[in-house]
Amino acid sequence: MSFHLFGNVLTGYGTAANNRGENEGNITTLQKILWKGEVHTTVSAEAIRWALRYYWQTAGNDYQVNRRWNDDTNDNIWQNENFDDTIFIDDDVLGFMRAEGAKVEASDEPKQKGKKAPKGTTTAKRGVLEVTRAVSTTPFSGDLTFNAASGKKGRTSLYGTEVHATCYQYGFALTPERLKDKSRVIAVLDGLSSLGEVAGNHSRFLYDFSPESLILRWTHDFSPRILYCFEEKERQISIDELLRKVKNQDIEPQELWIAGAITESEEVEELEELGVHIFPGIKLAVQSMKQVITKDLQLPQMELIR
Repeated sequence: MSFHLFGNVLTGYGTAANNRGENEGNITTLQKILWKGEVHTTVSAEAIRWALRYYWQTAGNDYQVNRRWNDDTNDNIWQNENFDDTIFIDDDVLGFMRAEGAKVEASDEPKQKGKKAPKGTTTAKRGVLEVTRAVSTTPFSGDLTFNAASGKKGRTSLYGTEVHATCYQYGFALTPERLKDKSRVIAVLDGLSSLGEVAGNHSRFLYDFSPESLILRWTHDFSPRILYCFEEKERQISIDELLRKVKNQDIEPQELWIAGAITESEEVEELEELGVHIFPGIKLAVQSMKQVITKDLQLPQMELIR
């Protein structure tokens, strides 16, 4: 049976602002969704995937990245526009797609009997790594900050920014055996545990997207069962739903690694008694998980020291 890696990430508390360059009038807005009957802010999976690719590009571990980001032009530079999921880690893990129109334009005239209209072509591979949207743990109350550009003032000098003081949680799923190079699961763990900021953040809106709390699951089960398991109640983070699933034997306790600030909660003490792997530090938990993955997938030991 195939192994599957699932994860749920909770960021630290911070002030989140626009991460997509859009506005309404002179107000820079946050993305929002209706979540459990209330308005919450959200960060797209695409922004998280961009951050992971950028991590591989800049980490210095000799990762071969096809779509490289150019900070000077604010644009992507392709190393191979035809893609190669054997050479490039992002083509393999994140997938790709290129759609091309028909070589010859279809005529407005009625087509002849038996003659087919020209069709376009698509080159695509579905990403092996799946990522959910990040959702705030608290509802958005509508906070705004107002600012003014320095120097000579004009019609656009005054602007406002929606700001949300909150944490975000998001989940991910990966089946290593679907990768051309299954050892790349190690690079995924390294990247997601070390994200600094997601795509689109302006330099004046720094928000740390690295995990403050982390839950990992390494299993033969096809279903994650841990997504969005963090819940904020009276300013305290809870994982009651995860505890319920472990107690009810929907999740085997030895399949779980829990790390970070959440390990100080009462639920985690009970989960540890049930056999869940508990680590106070994120990096310690990731290293432990990498060792188990390396053994189960029979990867070279050198992957652990990259």
